[in-house]
Amino acid sequence: MRGLKDKRVLITGGASGIGAATAGRFVQEGSRVVILDRDAAACEKVEHELPGLVGSFRADVSDPRQVQHAFGNAIVGLGGLDVVINNAGISIRHRFLDITPEEWNSVLSVNLSGVFYVAQAAARHMMDRHGGVILNMASTNGIVGQPFYADYNATKAGVIELTKSMALELAPKIRVNAVAPGYVLTPMQRAEYTDEMLEAVNQKIPLRRHADPAEIAALFTFLASDDAAYITGSVYVIDGGETAGGLASR
Repeated sequence: MRGLKDKRVLITGGASGIGAATAGRFVQEGSRVVILDRDAAACEKVEHELPGLVGSFRADVSDPRQVQHAFGNAIVGLGGLDVVINNAGISIRHRFLDITPEEWNSVLSVNLSGVFYVAQAAARHMMDRHGGVILNMASTNGIVGQPFYADYNATKAGVIELTKSMALELAPKIRVNAVAPGYVLTPMQRAEYTDEMLEAVNQKIPLRRHADPAEIAALFTFLASDDAAYITGSVYVIDGGETAGGLASR
């Protein structure tokens, strides 16, 4: 990808799954990368696996004070900031009637408020300097209804509208886009689905498989690159054709 060499990149939720794959891809592109994650053990693991990382910082994105502290350290470590990947997220698989207030607040605080806190901290830094790119993790769950994830779905729909609003307000200095994956075989997905459930889902996807995290990482790197210099305010679905059809395709 053009223009990624020596770019200074921060990735939240970067210690596993799509975040770790994205960190690895940016390192391969020659970028300077730090990750922000609340899991200390996972941070140590990914630092060992990706020696090209500049470093990792512990923070819970749902806490704005932790976000501000981690951002300050990350910017010092990188010498600035050009790209932020807002990837951190959680999900809890429950029926709508069984979601507790605590679970609802937990999912919203990470998936929506956390995206806001990180994006605002990044935008304030970028607007005072030469601009940059902010990419938010959405989901096909924010585009079409899905059972058992009402809280998660609500947050991802919110991320999509937040992305579009940010793109309008922050242009022309900052480009803002969202990536909306369908089913991706991440540790979080694997923990919630049995082998039989995974295969049942695969049979409903036109490409007959889950995405690999590296495929989502490739889209993030493209959108951050100079090859995407005229792209902002958009939501990019990457779902193997999952949402292309209607009722018959489900």
